[in-house]
Amino acid sequence: MNYVERLKQYLTGIYDRNSFVSMLDMAIENIAHGRAEVTMPVNPAKHTNLYNVAHGGAIASLADTAMGIACATMGNRVVTIDMNINFMRSAEKNSVVRASAQVLHAGRQTMVAEADIFDTHDGLLAKARATFMVIGKFDEVVVQDV
Repeated sequence: MNYVERLKQYLTGIYDRNSFVSMLDMAIENIAHGRAEVTMPVNPAKHTNLYNVAHGGAIASLADTAMGIACATMGNRVVTIDMNINFMRSAEKNSVVRASAQVLHAGRQTMVAEADIFDTHDGLLAKARATFMVIGKFDEVVVQDV
């Protein structure tokens, strides 16, 4: 198994055990060094607001998770210390939204990442940027090829 497959398996296992990520039905689709793509269905029973479109908090959670995973692909365990998001359009119920995240800065103590959130037709729904504090490293066995 190559590094990317091993890392995806490892991170998928971690995030599958995360109750919040599981509750929102997020799934890691693709990862690469400093990048992550995560999807989330817009379930009317879980993810919508009173206007019957995706709740901004669900979209923000997707963006935050994707950016955190992008940081993790570089071997760092991180926590969000600041995040902003701009919403352009709403996501319709029963659709699937996708966050595409990438690391912009990888320092010893902090990391900066951004995420674009797309609908099923690749229409831009939102843009997010966050700063993360590095709180440790992942197991050397997982990240030895980084």
